[in-house]
Amino acid sequence: MATKQGVGMANKGPTFGMSRQVQDKIDSKYDSDLEQILVEWISRQCGSGVGRPEAGKLGFQAWLKDGCVLSELVNSLFAGEKPVKKIQSSPMAFKQMEQISQFLNAAEKYGVTKTDMFQTVDLWEGKDLAAVQRTLSALGSLAVTKDEGTYNGDPNWFFKKAQENKREFSDEQIKAGKNVIGLQMGSNKGASQEGMSYGRPRQIL
Repeated sequence: MATKQGVGMANKGPTFGMSRQVQDKIDSKYDSDLEQILVEWISRQCGSGVGRPEAGKLGFQAWLKDGCVLSELVNSLFAGEKPVKKIQSSPMAFKQMEQISQFLNAAEKYGVTKTDMFQTVDLWEGKDLAAVQRTLSALGSLAVTKDEGTYNGDPNWFFKKAQENKREFSDEQIKAGKNVIGLQMGSNKGASQEGMSYGRPRQIL
């Protein structure tokens, strides 16, 4: 396993100066407590077949890097037809990235917004594992909020997302609303041109 990871990181090289500072800042956003919750949830959601990672950021990355665990996770949230048709572990980099990409597409289909989505390189190259955590948290929150019976874990692990509050209006209400001028438009009540003068005659001294 160590050699496989070494191959993936070989062409990355160490970062220096400004890019090192940026990477340190990104790394500092990684949440170890959240890691434990996510590992616990994924293990419960997918069953013992997905195993468990070594504790820590590198273990978390290695566990998810080939995209298979992520694909199992997102498939487990769909009651009917599964969005990721083929889940196959591969030692080849492009196959792993393809599998991650399939997870991201399925997560978006489930309802995760683009702003909550990590990029493939964030996980595969370990560029921003905090972003990976954010995506998984958003997925967990959606699963708890939807409450479709597919979520397998403690509902307190994730925040419930605010539900859309749709309101239905009759045609009469909509027509009446069009006749109301909102106060934010301002009011001309009591306004006049008194005291204003335009084009005063030019005084020649």
